[in-house]
Amino acid sequence: MTTPLQALQKKRSEAVRRMVEKGYLARFRVYVGHATCEIAAGAGEVWDVFQEAVRSGRLKDVYLSAKGCAGRCNLEPMVEIIEKDRMPVKYSKVTPKRAREIIERHLLAGEVITAWTIK
Repeated sequence: MTTPLQALQKKRSEAVRRMVEKGYLARFRVYVGHATCEIAAGAGEVWDVFQEAVRSGRLKDVYLSAKGCAGRCNLEPMVEIIEKDRMPVKYSKVTPKRAREIIERHLLAGEVITAWTIK
């Protein structure tokens, strides 16, 4: 018979396995705002830039996901980057051109582009 502790350990193990499979424990987690208003502001094109960089293998150890409304319509599209052991960075008014620069300068070279961040 399984003890409650064994059942809990099994559930935890399964949860960690799913997180690893999905890439959630990657070095970088990149969230592109994808609420209706952000899509209207161009988030779809921004998403495509990040998705292509991940799909092509240019970006490694990156978990890419969509994010809901942040209530800051004047700053959209927004991209949040969470790096292991660092403070999250939120970029505002991201265009496809800016997305490519964020990939080059932040994700590949480690430089936070402070001029585009939400302070």
